[in-house]
Amino acid sequence: MTVPLYIRKEKGCVGLLSPAKINLFLAVTGKREDGYHDLFSLICPISLYDEMSLRFEGDQIGVSCNHPDVPEDDRNIAFRAAELFFDRIGRREGVLIRIDKRIPVGAGLGGGSGNAATVLLALNDYYDNPFSQDELVRMGLSLGADVPFFIFGRPAIATGIGEKLEPFYGVKPYRVIVIFPGFGVSTAEVYKNLNLGLTNCQKKLKDSHLRKSDFDPVQILCNDLETVTEAIYPEISAVKKTLTTQGADGVLMSGSGSAVFGLFSDTTECERVYAFLSEHRRWQCYLADLIV
Repeated sequence: MTVPLYIRKEKGCVGLLSPAKINLFLAVTGKREDGYHDLFSLICPISLYDEMSLRFEGDQIGVSCNHPDVPEDDRNIAFRAAELFFDRIGRREGVLIRIDKRIPVGAGLGGGSGNAATVLLALNDYYDNPFSQDELVRMGLSLGADVPFFIFGRPAIATGIGEKLEPFYGVKPYRVIVIFPGFGVSTAEVYKNLNLGLTNCQKKLKDSHLRKSDFDPVQILCNDLETVTEAIYPEISAVKKTLTTQGADGVLMSGSGSAVFGLFSDTTECERVYAFLSEHRRWQCYLADLIV
C-alpha cells in the first residue's frame, strides 16, 4: 500500500509533500469514443513538491492555497478528492486543506492531480485504510486521468487514459532541471489540435529497449504532444534549445506542457546549469531528482 509523504504528524494535523511528475515518453495511440485519448507513457515522479497540510476539525471541507490561479472551493481537485473519500466511507467529517504551491500551475507536471492523490492517501491512512490501493486508483480516476499515477507512487508505464499502471524498475537516477516558461497550457487545446496521423513516438517505441532493466531514458525521450504545443507556444522551443546548448543529456516537454525538463548525469554540471538558468528574467527554474 502506497503511503503519503509525511513531513510531520501531530494530533489532528498532518503535513505532507505532494510530488510532481514528468513524462519520459508519451505516445498517443488513438482516440476513444468517450473523447479521451489512449496513451502509452513512461511516467516518473520527481523531487519537486507542493507542501500540503490537512487539519481535521469541524464538519466541513475547506481549501486554501497561496497561488492566485488555484480555486479554493469545490472546483479544486483536492477539495473534490476529500468530498469523494467521505462520500465513499459514508461519513461527513471536516478537513481543512492547505496547499502551498511550488509546482507550476498548468505546466504538465501533474501538480493538481498529485494534490488530489495526496489527499486520498492521507485520508485513507488517517481513517485506518478502509480502501485498498486498487480502490483508491479507481477513485482517483474519477477525479482525473493523472491521479492514479500519483496514488501508485513510483515510475510506471501507463496505458489506457493513464489508469492502467505497470511498475517500471529500470530508470537511471538522473538529476533534472525543470523550466517553466511563465505561462500555463490548456491540455484540451493541445489535444484538440493533435493530428494522430503525424504522431511518431509509437514508431520509436518499436525499436526501443524500454522494458530492459538497464534502460536509459535519454535513448527514448519522445512526446507526441510536443510538436503541437510548440506550434502554439514557440517559447517552448527556445527553452529546449537552451537546455540542449547547456549540455543536458536529453531534453523533453512534460505532458501537454508548458514545462520542459533536461536530464543530467553529471551532478556538478547540472548545478552549474541550474545556477546559470536561474538568472533568466522570465523563466522559473527548478532543480530536482528522478524518484526511482
